[in-house]
Amino acid sequence: MILSNLSSDIKQYLVITGNYWAFTLTDGALRMLIVLYFHQLGYSPINIAMLFLFYELFGVITNLLGGWLGARLGLNKTMNLGLSLQIVALVMLAINPDWLSVAFVMAAQALSGIAKDLNKMSAKSAIKLLVPENADNTLYKWVARLTGSKNALKGVGFFMGGALLSLLGFQGALWAMTSLLVVAWITSLVLLKQDLGKKKFKPKFSELFSKSKQVNVLSAARLCLFASRDVWFVIALPVFLSSTFGWDHTLVGSFMAIWVIFYGIVQANAPKITQNKTKQVTPSKQLTSWALLLTTIPALIAIAISQNFANMWVIIIGLLCFGGVFAINSSLHSYLIVKFADSDGVSLDVGFYYMANAMGRLLGTVLSGVVYQSFGLIACLWISSFLLALTVLISRHLNSN
Repeated sequence: MILSNLSSDIKQYLVITGNYWAFTLTDGALRMLIVLYFHQLGYSPINIAMLFLFYELFGVITNLLGGWLGARLGLNKTMNLGLSLQIVALVMLAINPDWLSVAFVMAAQALSGIAKDLNKMSAKSAIKLLVPENADNTLYKWVARLTGSKNALKGVGFFMGGALLSLLGFQGALWAMTSLLVVAWITSLVLLKQDLGKKKFKPKFSELFSKSKQVNVLSAARLCLFASRDVWFVIALPVFLSSTFGWDHTLVGSFMAIWVIFYGIVQANAPKITQNKTKQVTPSKQLTSWALLLTTIPALIAIAISQNFANMWVIIIGLLCFGGVFAINSSLHSYLIVKFADSDGVSLDVGFYYMANAMGRLLGTVLSGVVYQSFGLIACLWISSFLLALTVLISRHLNSN
């Protein structure tokens, strides 16, 4: 009865959000499952990082081509395709434990990477089409809520991955996640609007690369921003917590989950934190100031650890501080790319932007395994701070002519 009173745009927003939520739960759980399970099997940090190489690499390709496909076919089709590919990836990993060679897992992760970025690009692009023109405050709130709720649920997915691995084992966890995703996929096929985001004129392949300076600058800043997070968060941190502090799978998954849930809550409320009703602040200044604050946090954590200053509490408190400030940076970015994107064929600009995002994750993931194994967590933190300094420098050019 309540749903029947909602506008069609709100209903579509709810379908897209529910679709995104279900996918995010399985994506977060799968990441934690693979890190913990293969660490348990004795894989080195570099080898674990290699398992995610195709996941991130194909994310780069998918965002570029996915934006073009979304503009030609409609965002409903690319979103549902993402869900179906994730189901295939989960089944591949669950069918037979004897098949879990490095090459096979990398192939399954490649499918999962394609699926994740098709789903994310489709969801973010669709919001642009459901908000009236020039309703910037509404757009910011809708994007922040979608992204923040997604990241909070990704945290739940981390916890779910660690807990399911302990309770059901690797295969049992994968089959449980597959069942959840099949329900979401069927619901999406039935309810999601046809041809959402389809461009009026078929875009040429040459339109894959953005011609907007604002989109290009924002994309470069996004690459450095996400590389700075993943260089210590993806491989180095879970392995450090497990090997140095002796935490079990459930505890590592729970801690990472709490961090991402906190991150998502802050991200969803970013408009309340960043919007100043008495003073207009340009996007360039917003991004620069928040990125500058974020730059100091990994550097301070690295200094504290090097001085053996209560390492466990330094990690816990430092990670929460980093998560809160990073969430605001990410939310500003997510809003601005949707704002700057061209409404006709919005997925082209959004896809190009999230290609840069995927490149940042790829760079950060590889560095996380290589640098941690060779030099330790402190080195990962200093590289994170350096990448954030680059983010500050790039962001300063957002509004320059």
